[in-house]
Formats: sequence, structure tokens, C-alpha cells
Amino acid sequence: MSCSSSSGSEDDEGIDSYRKGGYHAVRIGDQFARGRYIAQKKLGWGQFSTVWLAYDTQSSKYVALKIQKSAAQFAQAAIHEIEVLSAISDGDPSNSRCVVRLIDQFKHAGPNGQHLCMVLEFLGDSLLRLIKYNRYKGLELSKVREICRCILMGLDYLHRELGIIHSDLKPENILLATTIDPAKDPLRSGARPILERPEGNPYTGVTMSIIEKKLKRRARRAAAKISETRSSMGGAIPKPGKSMEGINLQCKIVDFGNACWADKPFAEEIQTRQYRAPEVILQSRYASSVDMWSFACIAFELATGDMMLTPKEGQGFSEDEDHLALMMELLGKIPRKIATGGARSKDFFDKYGDLKRIRRLKFRPLDQLLVDKYKFNEDDARQFAEFLVPLLDFAPEKRPTAQQCLQHPWLTMRKSPAQIETSKASDIRKVETGVRNLEIKVGK
Repeated sequence: MSCSSSSGSEDDEGIDSYRKGGYHAVRIGDQFARGRYIAQKKLGWGQFSTVWLAYDTQSSKYVALKIQKSAAQFAQAAIHEIEVLSAISDGDPSNSRCVVRLIDQFKHAGPNGQHLCMVLEFLGDSLLRLIKYNRYKGLELSKVREICRCILMGLDYLHRELGIIHSDLKPENILLATTIDPAKDPLRSGARPILERPEGNPYTGVTMSIIEKKLKRRARRAAAKISETRSSMGGAIPKPGKSMEGINLQCKIVDFGNACWADKPFAEEIQTRQYRAPEVILQSRYASSVDMWSFACIAFELATGDMMLTPKEGQGFSEDEDHLALMMELLGKIPRKIATGGARSKDFFDKYGDLKRIRRLKFRPLDQLLVDKYKFNEDDARQFAEFLVPLLDFAPEKRPTAQQCLQHPWLTMRKSPAQIETSKASDIRKVETGVRNLEIKVGK
């Protein structure tokens, strides 16, 4: 987690990691950096840290306070992340490059050790939350374009100007500028900041938060069972559609805990599974183009509501091999030179470049998938596929850069051909209606 207004998981972090070398226990109203930052509520947590909404008494603004675990390996990871975030902030004094901004960093001593803390600008919900809010239906293509422009501006800055590979780009790591629900935004909701610890509630932070979440999960499960029972009895009430109007789609790339310098890649296995590029699976050399692969997966998910590739382990084959098979079914066969050129190639491919354990592939190109499964009209499907497919080239060096993508016709168009035709038809109907009304008035 980085600086979001919502947790990325329904589960809590548990109390076992609140020990020496682990998380720092925070209570509402706790002060940090000699009283400058005051904890307001927990935003989320990750393997290395917890993230809190805090009030900056110096600037009178809300910020995201990321508190790292205190063990040496976590502190070292935080030092690396601070180095990357500092380079990002130093190169973007106007804060306009669609990447999260580091405001401050300091050390905080607690019962479990000394914790490195990062203060980041407060942002809104993640793209994953937006996808869920839209009930996994897929956004209008005009909205997908708007979000894609922001992501590409951020990637162009990271790749071309700073030489940074994010290496874990996914919907959870891209945050909207504001919350979807204004009531959850500390500014728009009009809530006053908490400036001192509430009396009579010493367990507001860790323990009470965990207990409350467990009770809420039990209540949700009970409600789900009731809903299932009603549904089986034919009494289900359809949920009304949620409006996307009024949601600010400006967004920023966050969470640089796994980022690396392009000339110093330090991990063989990077990227979250569904957004992982083929060269990472094969353990070939990778570069900033791995982020472009992940970006294409995100764009597909925004437009359809589904992940593009969801591999699973099967009888006689691994999750990695299924992942490669799914890629080929969508994009065609991997060229033999690439298929056999990685450190792990022999685990999956024979000397001819064919998969060893998955022999029958069902090929369906991306544009056809968009038409058949997601009911895109053919023009929209073709143009969207023309934008995405080059980003999914099995040869990493052939993928377009973020800078090149920003000039692509699909991204610069305001309306699709289908939308233009619909608009024309609507205009014609309005004119015909106007003529009929005029004729009626003249006839009178």
C-alpha cells in the first residue's frame, strides 16, 4: 500500500507482526516527527508497512504516512524506496508528472524498534476499486483513454527521464486523485482533523481495528447467505447501476517498493502474476518494456472489467506454462528464438519452441475476443487492438515506449467511429423532430 484512501485487501494484517522487528502499533491521535503529523485513520497495509491518513499541522493538509517494519531488511527496502521517490520528486517540482510525490521522511522510535517513515501526498481510490465500483462491466472507452493518458505520462517520465522501472504496475498501484465517494474524502466530507488522542478508547488503532474488521466480515458473510437464499427463492432484487459521472479520473502511479533503476535490475522475479511479461517468466533480460506489457494488461482490464490473462496450475502443467499458453492463444506463437532464449525456457519449451505439456492451443486474436466475448463493435475492437497488440509483442525491444503511445491515434481520438455514427443518428433524429414540430405549428 502507498497512499490510497482504501485498503487493498479485506483481510487485516493480523497482530502477530506487531512485535520486535515488525509493525509499529499506531493509535488515532498519535503524533510523529515531533508533533508535525497526527494519525487520523488507517488506510491500508502491506507486507512491509502500514499506511495511515495523517494531518500535517505545518501545511494544514492531509497526507499518507507510510510506516515501515523495523527489521533491518525492511529498513533497507525503505531506504531504496526513499531514494527512488526522492529522484521522482526532485525531477518534478510542479508535481504534474502523474507520479506520487514524496513530501517528507523521518525515523520513528517505538516499542518494536526504529521505523523508517515516508510522508506521501494523499490520493484517492485505486483503479481496482474503480473497476469494482463499476461492477466489473468495463468503462467507456473515452474514460479508458483518459486514465491511460495519465499512466503513460507517468511511465514516460519514469522511463525516459529518470531511468526507473516500476516493475509492479497493476490497478492497485495506480490511484485516482480523489476518492470515488466524497464522504470518504477528509477534505470534501468536511470532517475536522483529530488533533489529540480520543479519551477512553486506548485501542482505536491496532487491536480494535482488527476486531471490528472480523465482525464486519462475519456480518458480510451472513448477509451473503441471506442474499443467496432469497436468490434461490426467486426474490432477488437487482442492484441499480452506479453512475461514473463526476468521478475525477486523473490518476498517479504509486508504490515504488519494488522499483529499480533500468541499469541495475536486482530481482529475477518481478511483477504481479496476471501483469507479468513473458521475458520475466522465461528469465530473459528485462528492461522498462516490462512496464509497457503490464500497462496493456491494465488498459484491457479497464475496458472489459476482466483481467486479460488469468493462468492456473493444471494436471501435468504449471501456472507459468499455462500463462505462456494463454499469451500464445491471444497473440500467436512465441518466436522460437525468444521461446528458447531464457534461463527457464527448457522448463516449458522443446527445442522447436513448442510447449512441452500443453499441446492444443485455441487461438483467438484480441480484436475477435473483444467482439465475441465483450460485445465491442468491430471498429472499436479493431482500433483498441491496434493500440494494445504492439505493447504485447513477445520481443521486448519491439514494444512501443510510453512516449510513442501518447502519440497513438487511438489515444488521441475523442470519439470512436461507432460513437460518431450514434451521435450523427441522434442529430438527424433531433432535426427531423424539429422539422415535424415546425410543420405542426405552420399547419395550425
